[in-house]
Amino acid sequence: MNFKNKVVLITGAGSGIGRKAAIMFAEHGASVVVNDISVGDGKETVEMIEKSGGKATFVPGDVSKTEDVKRIISETIKAFGSLDILVNNAGIVPYGTVEDTDEEEFYRTIDVNIKGPFMLSKYAIKEMKNRGGGVIVNIASEAGQVGIPKRCVYSISKAALIGLTRSLAIDYVDYNIRVNAICPGTTYSHGLAKRIEASENPDEIYKKMISRIPMKRLGKEEEIAFAILFAASDEAGFMTGSIINIDGGSTAV
Repeated sequence: MNFKNKVVLITGAGSGIGRKAAIMFAEHGASVVVNDISVGDGKETVEMIEKSGGKATFVPGDVSKTEDVKRIISETIKAFGSLDILVNNAGIVPYGTVEDTDEEEFYRTIDVNIKGPFMLSKYAIKEMKNRGGGVIVNIASEAGQVGIPKRCVYSISKAALIGLTRSLAIDYVDYNIRVNAICPGTTYSHGLAKRIEASENPDEIYKKMISRIPMKRLGKEEEIAFAILFAASDEAGFMTGSIINIDGGSTAV
């Protein structure tokens, strides 16, 4: 895969899968715009890329705010002159059933997880149409396809993101804009490790996580990132509207 002369914008790239994808895009020649709500984390990702000889810049912003979204897109164009690939990765994972979730948390999750990708796609597509094409990769989740205990609002938002992916794919296929979704299963990350360690019984929590995964292990950040790169690559040129599951078999049972 070669992303030389391509400009990639990745939201939520200050940590986890977003950071790993940003680093890998840069390793494959892309100019990367790192977005995150955390200035420290976002700048750290840029530093990691630059230390390895890659090109990157940081644009802070909250994807749930339309004015921030417009600025993120405009600063991307200002920094590198174009936008070829958008990766909608930023998201939050609230816990709870419908009874546990208050209205404020419901709307905050919808704003970040679905309004954000919707608005970013809206303004990115205008730029992509001007350039004659582009790619959008949405990071959804297995939770958008199967029931996971105490992930009610998160599941709703990711199911909606899958619907957005298919709608965008069919609406913009004639403009040479491809749109696909990656649906990770539970993936090991620094953030997940901290949550496990903070629980009352870390060993029990970890065993419970892997017990429902047919492959009996957690995903790796680089495995998810590789799929993101593939979906955005020229090698996947005949793929649009696809929902790609990388979950150790969880959605197959």
